[in-house]
Amino acid sequence: MSASPDSPPQPRRFMPSGPLTGRIRVPGDKSISHRSLMLGALAVGETRVTGLLEGEDVLATAQAMRQMGATITREDDGTWSIHGVGVGGLLQPSEPIEMGNSGTSTRLLMGLVASHDITATFVGDASLSKRPMGRVIDPLSQIGAEFDASEGGTLPLTLRGISPAVPITYRLPVASAQVKSAVLLAGLNAAGITTVIEPVPTRDHSERMLRGFGADLTVEEKDGEHIITLHGEAELEPQEIDVPGDPSSAAFFAVAALIVPGSDVLIENVGLNPTRAGLFDVLRQMGGDIEEVNPREVGGEPVADLRVRHSQLKGIAVDPAVAPSMIDEFPVLFIAASLAEGTTTTTGLDELRVKESDRLSAMADALTLAGATIEEHEDGLTIHGTGGTPLPGTPKYAAVSTHLDHRIAMSMAVAGLASGDGVLVDDVRPIATSFPNFIALLESLSV
Repeated sequence: MSASPDSPPQPRRFMPSGPLTGRIRVPGDKSISHRSLMLGALAVGETRVTGLLEGEDVLATAQAMRQMGATITREDDGTWSIHGVGVGGLLQPSEPIEMGNSGTSTRLLMGLVASHDITATFVGDASLSKRPMGRVIDPLSQIGAEFDASEGGTLPLTLRGISPAVPITYRLPVASAQVKSAVLLAGLNAAGITTVIEPVPTRDHSERMLRGFGADLTVEEKDGEHIITLHGEAELEPQEIDVPGDPSSAAFFAVAALIVPGSDVLIENVGLNPTRAGLFDVLRQMGGDIEEVNPREVGGEPVADLRVRHSQLKGIAVDPAVAPSMIDEFPVLFIAASLAEGTTTTTGLDELRVKESDRLSAMADALTLAGATIEEHEDGLTIHGTGGTPLPGTPKYAAVSTHLDHRIAMSMAVAGLASGDGVLVDDVRPIATSFPNFIALLESLSV
């Protein structure tokens, strides 16, 4: 079920349905799922992964690694088995690598391919083909890779890798975990030390997992910056990985439970990596009742069950410093802010204008249509909350436009639960790219 232009849009009105109660388990973390497939494909031996997110983006990564020589199979019990080719062992793909809508896999795989003596052409859907790849092309060109991209540095794009690659020291011009990861993955097959300097810390799944697979990687803090060094020509050891639940997926249910009166929901096995879990801290600052139950560590990543209960939220000024740790969660935070008491302001969100859609503009339009009071600025939104009164909802035949963006579709579905007349979403097909059973899980809590 994908948002291909061949299938007709699937509009759906999400209606209020009473308190949300029960326990759910959200799909595996997308970032960790991508990286477990890639690093498993570069290890020698068998890596076994449970809890892998089986959305279209991650399946595109699995298929790409198969095209470059790894053997990847899914067993009947849902465990994935990956027999890798070793660092430096990637093979020339015989046809273009189809990335669908996954910007993460495209940028990370460009890093992997850049330091191998192979040529690969990356193609994607209409949405991905609009997204700029220049921020990855710049550092990977410095190691010696060559690029033939479409206008504006977009897909389709052909990359000619180089081996041996030149290790580089690269200072990130903008906070981007994808660019950092691409440079580090390229450095795996470069002779010498690759260094990435991060002025603002971003999600660190790549660093944690590279170390877990046995790479020689260190992170030090100097003058407020993160300096990440990786020794190249690494030999990665196969791993057993249990992927924790995706905090970005848990976010929708946490906000739903907070804004729907009478709700009490337990979300099991949620990854709480501090570079990803900023939303839960912000919701607590707003007065949200979010309790961590049974905290533990799984594969180097902090994990807990989250018990979330309906709360009267209060508007706050969101510190722009937390933006990198919750950049994908702002659409659903805007929903919480719309139902809060008082005004919520967000700034420093320029990055949201170059996601799957311009998420600032799209969310401002969608929430305004549903009856919220929003002011849009260049780098954020100001939201005047209802104080807990349900949003009016969308007019009878007026649908909010998702722009084929899964996070906008899911955020507005949550808004519908706390509205008078429901919220009509123009197309629910994009939800399959990241969260195939989202609607079923949401319905299971309102029985």
